[in-house]
Amino acid sequence: MSDFEHYEPRPGILALSGEMTVTTAAEIKELLLRTLAVHPKLEIDLLNVTRLDTAGVQLLLLLQREAQRQGKQLGWLGFSLAVEEVMELLDLSDVLGQPAAVVWS
Repeated sequence: MSDFEHYEPRPGILALSGEMTVTTAAEIKELLLRTLAVHPKLEIDLLNVTRLDTAGVQLLLLLQREAQRQGKQLGWLGFSLAVEEVMELLDLSDVLGQPAAVVWS
């Protein structure tokens, strides 16, 4: 059983929840790349991600690199506190950009 869930509230928007860790990385990688392949503009909602480790960060960087390589637009709708803390710790705000929202609960 997976420790993460996803849904597409609208085409081109992918919401992830749960853990983005080494244990879910392969499954999430496939999902992210498959979703990017079918949308010229993709927005990722990470507001409900409860845990993010370096494997999860690598996935976000991979997705960003692939979007650039394919000439597609990628944006972040929101970061949870767990995601924001890792982004600040690793100083990735300039690399990944800022989300539209951050949840501090």
